[in-house]
Amino acid sequence: MFAQTVTIQNEQGFHVRPAQLFSEEAGQFGAEVLLKTNDGRSVDCKSMLELMTLGIEQGAVVTIEANGDGEKEVVEALIRLVQSKFGEA
Repeated sequence: MFAQTVTIQNEQGFHVRPAQLFSEEAGQFGAEVLLKTNDGRSVDCKSMLELMTLGIEQGAVVTIEANGDGEKEVVEALIRLVQSKFGEA
């Protein structure tokens, strides 16, 4: 298992486009990947719909946790995506 915490930086938080990019990136790896919030909710990172149910806003601190083949690589790739603000200005 490999996990890392990150702060959501883009202004609009986790809306449709970031959720789509996040789930697509997670889906490129074989590991099981979960996104966990500070209030204890956890969803499958490969499911755009599950990600959307969290209603994550700018400034939220989340943990990305992966288990299996490529676990470190997928977490690092998703962290980079979040830190890039999902390509938003």
